[in-house]
Amino acid sequence: MKNNKIYLLFVIIVIANSSIKAQSLLDKLDKEYPLETTYEIATFKMTRIGLGHSIETRKKGALEISLYNRYWNIPNFGGERFLADKVSTRYGLEYAFTDNFTMGFGYTNFDKISEGYLKYRIIKQQKGSKKTPISVTLLQTLSNRKITDTNLYGKKTKTNNYAFTSQVLIARKFNPNLSLQIAPTFIHKNNNTNSNDPNNQFAIGFGGRHKISGHASVVSEYYYVANPLKSVETFNTFMVGVNWELSHLLLQFHITNARNFAEDTFITQTKHNFNFKDPNLNFGFNATFILHTKKKKLK
Repeated sequence: MKNNKIYLLFVIIVIANSSIKAQSLLDKLDKEYPLETTYEIATFKMTRIGLGHSIETRKKGALEISLYNRYWNIPNFGGERFLADKVSTRYGLEYAFTDNFTMGFGYTNFDKISEGYLKYRIIKQQKGSKKTPISVTLLQTLSNRKITDTNLYGKKTKTNNYAFTSQVLIARKFNPNLSLQIAPTFIHKNNNTNSNDPNNQFAIGFGGRHKISGHASVVSEYYYVANPLKSVETFNTFMVGVNWELSHLLLQFHITNARNFAEDTFITQTKHNFNFKDPNLNFGFNATFILHTKKKKLK
């Protein structure tokens, strides 16, 4: 019995010593070969959630050619239209100078708004030895609408109405299927048609994406305006839709109460509530084609 106890004690000491040595070896390996840091990709897959921008930027050399459409009906409309009474179209062109920096331009034919933007991604969500829980992208837009006024002598003059929108886009990909974004927003207009309206407005946007299949996802956005216009009644913007990815062609289908495309207009100048009464709901269809102008060189 005594010999058995001595043997058992010897076995325990050998196992403990082996475990200590093995752990010491693992610690050395961890120091020599630390866990590799990897970035989260495809948080929203598309550079726009539906209405507003997402934190996504394209790879260097990518050229996006986009065509955004918005359709709506007018109650008691006297004319004849197929499917919809009114259509608004935005033509866009965007180019990625680096993996993190993009510049874009657009023009909307319905409200005659020209706009451009600069977009720079400053923080990327990453996991591994260095963890960063969120992605952050800065967005600065400039829009211009020409307004025609008539003076006391009946002469018509055109003035440029500029608006600047600054956004901090903050997003997190919680798992392969769910991503959420929040967007603090500041909007400045250099000229208001009504002196009672604020020149500076503050808003906050909320967006989300839930992947439902390999190439499709459900998306939604909501914008709350802290100090709305006083001259007209406006409503907070809401959108829900489906994004469909087809290789280099990206399609978006959504319903929303917003008709405009420029950030300063659809965030602060939406004049219809989100409900099923005409003409409050608008159907949106966006198509974006991605052209890669620079090919990676083989090493």
